[in-house]
Amino acid sequence: MRVSTQQVGWALGVAFLTGCQEPAAQRVGQRFEDRFERGALGPDWRETGPGWRIVEGVLQGESVHNHPLWLRRRLPRDARIEFDAWSDSEAGDLKVEVWGDGESYARQASYSNATSYVIIFGGWHNSVNVIARLDEHAPDRRQRVGPRVEVGRRYHFTVERKGRLLRWLIDGQPMLEWDDADPLAGPGHEYLGFNDWEARVHFDNLVITPL
Repeated sequence: MRVSTQQVGWALGVAFLTGCQEPAAQRVGQRFEDRFERGALGPDWRETGPGWRIVEGVLQGESVHNHPLWLRRRLPRDARIEFDAWSDSEAGDLKVEVWGDGESYARQASYSNATSYVIIFGGWHNSVNVIARLDEHAPDRRQRVGPRVEVGRRYHFTVERKGRLLRWLIDGQPMLEWDDADPLAGPGHEYLGFNDWEARVHFDNLVITPL
């Protein structure tokens, strides 16, 4: 699939806007929550492309084509990240990026320029679940087949890192982990972003807790 002209136009606009000087991002303190109980995304979020909106108190993304919605607040080095997520499509494709640069997005159809750990539940037409480091197609990604994302079922994600170990759980059950000898941390690796390809996906009840 190719990145659309709409995505390219949006990216040019974002590039112009983000070229303007911005104040330093605030770091998550003791705890950060976003329940999305409002009508607009608000100043805590950076759009890198169209397709993101809040609908009836829930964050919704559709046909985003790997243009994440980044939280502007910096993550702690070690943190627990929790949220609810569900998909309206049999394609699944529930995706989040953690400890990225807070501004990157796909510049071609293959998203190989990520700056984060990319966590995907039901990727590639709901065939595989993945933790990838910097490139979701990399041969060293951690992956497993099953479970599949069920349409409309709400899942509770827990992603936590302490030291060099990154762990991902769904509904309290272990999914995958990465013992990273060179953890992504510091400048360029401090932000969370929700992501998607084409499925209509939903995110809610985000909680970030330093560890």
